[in-house]
Amino acid sequence: MSSLHKNLIRAIWVCLVASFLAVVTAHAQEPRIQISHLEKFADKADKVIDVTVDENIIKLALSAFSDHRSPDEKKIKELLSTLKGIYVKRYEFETEGEYTKDDAEMIRSQLNGPGWQHVANVRSKRQGSFEVVIMSEGSVIKGLAVLAAEPKALTVVNVVGPIDLAKLRDLEGKFGIPHLGLEAATGESKDQEKSESKKPPQ
Repeated sequence: MSSLHKNLIRAIWVCLVASFLAVVTAHAQEPRIQISHLEKFADKADKVIDVTVDENIIKLALSAFSDHRSPDEKKIKELLSTLKGIYVKRYEFETEGEYTKDDAEMIRSQLNGPGWQHVANVRSKRQGSFEVVIMSEGSVIKGLAVLAAEPKALTVVNVVGPIDLAKLRDLEGKFGIPHLGLEAATGESKDQEKSESKKPPQ
């Protein structure tokens, strides 16, 4: 066999292996983002909110909610039943400049990776930036992340597991779930919701 043929076969094998690795890497994308580097702000921050709820804790929490006690509890139970984790870190500082752009960029660079899609992005020179990003696979949303980089605060929220955004939006501000600005993701505004609530019951 000529050296030309050997090089051609070798090149084909390299392409096949590279394609296989690319497919494996694409399937290995996970909605869990790395936020451990933010722990260095625990001593500097005036106020720290640190929430780590893994799949085992979620299963225990499900037993505390009842389908019959209230509609809200039924919704949150349905929402939690599919999740694998909820992770929140929020650091509030007394003065500006306690964290750098690089600290926020380490989070943002992950959210700009394969599989992630921005559904809300607000930037202000005075108030900072607010981003809502989802990871989807086909029609299934596998995870959600929120990055809020304010002058005196840095917040990261990471919800891992299949999510119904409509249910999550309905629960904003309840049971400790923060307002995540999901109107853009669900295609329904608060004004629209209010106008519909004024319609006579059918």
